[in-house]
Amino acid sequence: MTRAGAPASPSRATAASGLAATLRDRILEGSYRRGEALREEHLAAEFGLSRHTVRTALAALAAERLVHAAPYKGVEVTNLDDAEIRAMQDLRCALESEAVRIVNSRHPGGWPLAVRQPIQAEIVRLREIEASDAQSWRLLEAAHAAVHQAIVDAAGSPRISEASRSLESEVRLLLAGAHEHYEATGLADDHEAYLTLLEHDGPSAVRAHLDDLTAHLVSDSPA
Repeated sequence: MTRAGAPASPSRATAASGLAATLRDRILEGSYRRGEALREEHLAAEFGLSRHTVRTALAALAAERLVHAAPYKGVEVTNLDDAEIRAMQDLRCALESEAVRIVNSRHPGGWPLAVRQPIQAEIVRLREIEASDAQSWRLLEAAHAAVHQAIVDAAGSPRISEASRSLESEVRLLLAGAHEHYEATGLADDHEAYLTLLEHDGPSAVRAHLDDLTAHLVSDSPA
């Protein structure tokens, strides 16, 4: 018997981590609807796990803001409302704009290959997924998010990069809602053009790029 307060056994922790990964994939690929309830007892029966293990997995997803506890309803898949979408986009813009400002201040004559190459590598990866697996929005949103993370990382600021990475699951959840408004193909081309704009227009290009996505996601937008 495990003592109260003792860490979970490795097997239980591994099972909870594996379940969290499976549920995360289901949420991000749209298998679970936004706002859908995730019942502990149902998940325990489906996966043959204890409710304690299920609870641990759901707690991990709650820490990533992919699910939340709803009064009288249990745990639900997060459904970002317009205010939350705008707040998330504002935070992304603040981080990415500052990263771009830092890069442009260091390289006023243009971004050198060493700066561009990691970003372009992620764009190539995005293009490969467009060509081979365009129906997998989970893979596309992960690759899409990776392009933006590479842009932030280009600043070489561990704090800014860490702050951006802490939003990864939420950003992917937000991007998962974009597939209703965008074709799978063309994302790589859009971000190739975006990279060029970042060099010339700096933070204003970040604002314009993210505002375009926001306009498609919020219900009160005229777009």
